[in-house]
Amino acid sequence: MYKLIIKKQSIRNYMLAGGISRLGDVLAGMAFLFLAYELTESTLLTSVMAMAETVPYLLFGLVGGAIADVWPTKKLLIFSDMVRIPLALAVVLLYEIDLLYYPALLVISFLIQSVGCFFNPAHRLVLPQITNLTERTAANSLNDTLTRGVTVLSPILSIWLIDTFGFVHFFTFDAITYAVSALLIYNIPIHKKNQGTFFTFQMINERICEFAIWSLSHALLKRLFLYTFVIVLFNTWVWDVGLLLALNEMSQQPEKIYTTLQGVYGITVILTNILIPFFFRKMSLKTYFTGTIIWGAGLTYYALLYDIQHFLLV
Repeated sequence: MYKLIIKKQSIRNYMLAGGISRLGDVLAGMAFLFLAYELTESTLLTSVMAMAETVPYLLFGLVGGAIADVWPTKKLLIFSDMVRIPLALAVVLLYEIDLLYYPALLVISFLIQSVGCFFNPAHRLVLPQITNLTERTAANSLNDTLTRGVTVLSPILSIWLIDTFGFVHFFTFDAITYAVSALLIYNIPIHKKNQGTFFTFQMINERICEFAIWSLSHALLKRLFLYTFVIVLFNTWVWDVGLLLALNEMSQQPEKIYTTLQGVYGITVILTNILIPFFFRKMSLKTYFTGTIIWGAGLTYYALLYDIQHFLLV
């Protein structure tokens, strides 16, 4: 099945676009934190930078999904990629001419993630449009593996970029990935069209209200949303910010160790995704809580044994 799927050019382009773009986003996400700490040396402001990468999804996540439903998918995806190219390159330019300040970095981060709120739901709409029902499960699995798998390359690529150009050029690489993504998406024949480019704020509001009413009527779904929000919030601060700040205290090369740990984390996620079906036949909140307990135990281990070697172990 996987061989048959890969032979289809439209699916290959879709997966390559998503994988390459994801790799650039991973590097840029780390670079925002590196620069925030370099510019301010403040744990609080570095934490605010991490929040700037997540808050847009709370503000515009539902709006982006509603617009993705009515706007032509290909146009929205290509437009989103093209908008993010100058934003990423602006960081490099301002840094090189010594005019990059924390407020500008914060705004650019917020804008890039805000555009992602529209790109991501539109990107998810493409796969059902270029696959049939018999291909969809395998295609989803392969796409998820590729999207997560590219993060394994981040340590190798990041160390090379740091040694050769400096970590600010993570953004240069990110801009290149947006351009490649736009080119690949342009060559995907999407036959199913959205409702059209015409939409109003009333239409968007109606769709959001419809979803809110539906989700609030499901108690299980409400609990899942709440638990996920809390877990993602703490994961963003503890893993993304706390780990970086800890490595700044312990090492002379925190960026290299940080990117290496992120790569190890990516490998672990891939292996876990492969093994989960062998241990859990049915997903439930009990399974969800089992994962959070394991995750929490790892963070507790970090707190008790605060050392680089133990960071690598867990």
